[in-house]
Amino acid sequence: MPWGVLADGVLLVHALFVVFVAAGGLLALRWIGVAWLHLPCALWGVWIEFTGGICPLTPLENGLRIRAGQLGYDGGFIEHYVTSVLYPEGLTRELQFALGASVLVVNAVIYGIALTRRRRATPAD
Repeated sequence: MPWGVLADGVLLVHALFVVFVAAGGLLALRWIGVAWLHLPCALWGVWIEFTGGICPLTPLENGLRIRAGQLGYDGGFIEHYVTSVLYPEGLTRELQFALGASVLVVNAVIYGIALTRRRRATPAD
């Protein structure tokens, strides 16, 4: 079985999920129905950051990599793939809170704009 290919697939899904959590609210500006999918995902991402938890996709990817004879990694997805590039010193709790807060603030602004647009487009009774 191509365990390494499956691990790479999980990595890709995980990366797309992180992007969707961070900026998926922008899709709601165009298609408001996306909010029903994005809001729970964004809340999950914020919860993971605020609690210092590990997304279940991380151990899944690590398990697949080990089955493929590759090395897994310690910590979470952001610590391993994102932080190592952007912040070589490592992910701190303060940075995790900042990431979670930025997801909240950015998406609150985006959804505020989306709701304002929706109210303006709906005729008053």
